[in-house]
Amino acid sequence: MSYVTKMIAEGEHQQQDFKMRVEDARKIAKTLVAFANTDGGRLLIGVKDNGSVSGVSVEEEFHMIEAAAELHCKPVVDFQTQVWKSNFKSVLEVIVEPSLKKPHFAEDHDHEWHAYQRQDDRNVRANGVLLKVWQHQMTDGINDFHYTWKVRRLFKVLTEKGKLGFKKTSNILRMGRERTENTLAQLVAWDILEMEFSDTGCFFRLKDEEKAHELDRQHAGQENKASSNL
Repeated sequence: MSYVTKMIAEGEHQQQDFKMRVEDARKIAKTLVAFANTDGGRLLIGVKDNGSVSGVSVEEEFHMIEAAAELHCKPVVDFQTQVWKSNFKSVLEVIVEPSLKKPHFAEDHDHEWHAYQRQDDRNVRANGVLLKVWQHQMTDGINDFHYTWKVRRLFKVLTEKGKLGFKKTSNILRMGRERTENTLAQLVAWDILEMEFSDTGCFFRLKDEEKAHELDRQHAGQENKASSNL
């Protein structure tokens, strides 16, 4: 079994997608951005959804990918290519590494820019919390995080309920959307919370209860120190 045949046998997944050909540069930009924003991945062009090889004109497909990456991705998504042969048909492999410049945005047909992540074999539009997590990871962090009894209560409810959606989380924190997103993004970036994406939406759950307890202990220590200085 050849290397390209082995790749195709894996099917479409978090880090692999098939395209018979690229007919829409803006549409393929979503996939490039999703790979760059998540774990990287490879796009096999000249392969049908069922895994059969249709073959492509490599030069034409390369120009379409180049246009997608440079014109419809912001920042530009870097990629590498490799040409494979299967039964005398050409397959173009487009390789995208996880980016150090995330979040990347893709332009849609209404000339609006959106960020995407790769979720299993789908490209999912990123929400406000995930955008802030990426921004935190690429910079020195979010500066307006304040640990309060509201955060402590959120930890308690998550321990009891298991997971919560954004609206219920916002109600518990009693914050507006922007501050709720900032708080959740910081906790996700610290690996205290994790985000779970499904067809019904995005949910938050405790990822590390010990880290949550440690944050609570630190806050209690700061409160005690402040009280002793009064």
